Amino acid sequence: MPDASQTPSPSRAIPTLEDIRDAARLIDGVLIRTPFLPAPRLSRLTGAEVYVKYENLQVTSAFKERGALVKLLSLTPEERANGVVAMSAGNHAQAVAYHAQRLGIPATIVMPKTTPFVKIEATQAFGAKVVVEGETLAACQQIAASIADETGAVWVHPYDDPHVIRGQGTIALEMIEDGPHLDCILVPVGGGGLIGGIAIATKALSPDTEIIGVETELYPSMRAALDGVEGECGGNTLAEGIAVKNVGVLTLEIARRFVDDVVLVSETAIERAVNAYLTLQKTMAEGAGAAGLAAMLADPDRFRGQRVGLVLCGGNIDPRLAASIMVRELARSERIVAVRMTIPDRPGVLADIAQTIGNCGGNILEVSHHRHLLTVPAKGASLDVTIETHGPEHAREIVAALEAHQYSVERMDPP
Repeated sequence: MPDASQTPSPSRAIPTLEDIRDAARLIDGVLIRTPFLPAPRLSRLTGAEVYVKYENLQVTSAFKERGALVKLLSLTPEERANGVVAMSAGNHAQAVAYHAQRLGIPATIVMPKTTPFVKIEATQAFGAKVVVEGETLAACQQIAASIADETGAVWVHPYDDPHVIRGQGTIALEMIEDGPHLDCILVPVGGGGLIGGIAIATKALSPDTEIIGVETELYPSMRAALDGVEGECGGNTLAEGIAVKNVGVLTLEIARRFVDDVVLVSETAIERAVNAYLTLQKTMAEGAGAAGLAAMLADPDRFRGQRVGLVLCGGNIDPRLAASIMVRELARSERIVAVRMTIPDRPGVLADIAQTIGNCGGNILEVSHHRHLLTVPAKGASLDVTIETHGPEHAREIVAALEAHQYSVERMDPP
């Protein structure tokens, strides 16, 4: 970590609205001014009037470009020549790598071993030297600090830096300029740089708009810090982009002053939100990017009837994972149903089951037939069938038809 003596005190370093406006001038015409649009389908889903800021449309598919570019533009010619070093689980890495390459600045990025390969590959593609070491971001931060000490490279912190924070705050300027007045803005929280910048700008221009941070239950770092307790962080989360154990000194001070609340969401809620973006908005959202919507799905009564702004802060999700989430959500909504039956082991039984399901309009996706399990009779077999249905009522109809044919049916419902 950088030496504390070189870190500006929070009271002096907190960016102002004018700092954020200056950052907006720096990035104007260089970064994409992402759309901020109404989302009628998400509004129907949540009961609120929802608007989405599509930061997943940036070149690196995440908001991190804003802060990274502003930080890189603040460097002196000598600092640029020495290069930069950063640590990140992916989006900050790509942002620093991409803009360092554009500006001709050598970049080294330290990424944890748990980083999805799609993010490692993308970072390398932007020309950075990638060091994959450490199990956590904290470990990566120590490695990055060592590289900075050895090489003289400038440390580009992912969130606890005034230049980074004011860059992220430009999102709020655009939301306020491009959209209607918002009752609240839901912001994913990792280390706190994004919500810090957004909160400063929003409270200056629209003080009655609530700023609510969203963390995964597995990494409640900011919530714990605001409560003055030790946060219990750990576990495999879909929202690895906000899986941060330690928030910044500067970002915590900003949160105390400008953030109204920080809420926690479950992994299931995050999955549902990723799926909703995919299926309803036809857009990619990584777990961290979908955290704001997850909060609305987890507690719809809190936001019902309000005009809510969501920051879809990133879309770098592994395609295989996205496909798995969609299938899991089909199972949760009972549009894909798995059943297990113990059946007599004689000719024609499988054909009868298939015909019964077909007559009900069900589509068989997968069949697994077991004859040698000790849990079934010697003259019987266990049959697992995965069926595509139109929904819960249709699923019950198919099960009832199978039971009417004297088959014992056990539903294997998802968690």
